[in-house]
Amino acid sequence: MNADLQDDYARAGFGGRLEFGQRPALLIVDVVMAYLDPASPLYARGEAALASNRRLADTARGAGVPVIFTNVVYGPDGVEGGMFFRKVPALSAFVKGSSAGDFPPELQPEPGELVVSKHYPSAFFGTSLASTLHSRRIDTVLVTGYSTSGCVRATALDALCHGFAPFVVSDACADRDERPHLQNLFDMGAKMAEVVDEARAISLLASVSASR
Repeated sequence: MNADLQDDYARAGFGGRLEFGQRPALLIVDVVMAYLDPASPLYARGEAALASNRRLADTARGAGVPVIFTNVVYGPDGVEGGMFFRKVPALSAFVKGSSAGDFPPELQPEPGELVVSKHYPSAFFGTSLASTLHSRRIDTVLVTGYSTSGCVRATALDALCHGFAPFVVSDACADRDERPHLQNLFDMGAKMAEVVDEARAISLLASVSASR
């Protein structure tokens, strides 16, 4: 985004700062094969982001930070997805039993890690995620995954609304086109989240580990 746009938003009072808390979680949103297979209608050019997610997951696990995965699962008629399923017919890729909904071999939940299955863009909508995080006294969520303009954005916004500080990791997110990817990173950073790169995210996770 150009400097004039950034200055305009700053003058208008956007872009305040959220503090990274002492009890973060890494929330990996929909890093599944539908977004990684070039033959899929949902392909998001997410290979580099997948590698970033692997490094972040390794760092979080080493720091004792919870790692949480989300996926999308529908019955045969997609009725659980309501209007969302109607609006995006490509979501039929996530009908139960399809390999498109599988986690990639390179990034699998480990035993004991939470997997949240959702029907709508936000990982919080219609799930118990907020209650689970509150019960664990989580105060910050590092949000990654696919796609930046869809489920990542919706999850970051709902994290904020539920009282968690959202930190979106730019390198660990992807979209089907760079334009919505970059535009949504800018808008999230202005209005609802801190946007950090992978190196900064790893530094923040390391600081939590060092403080324990």
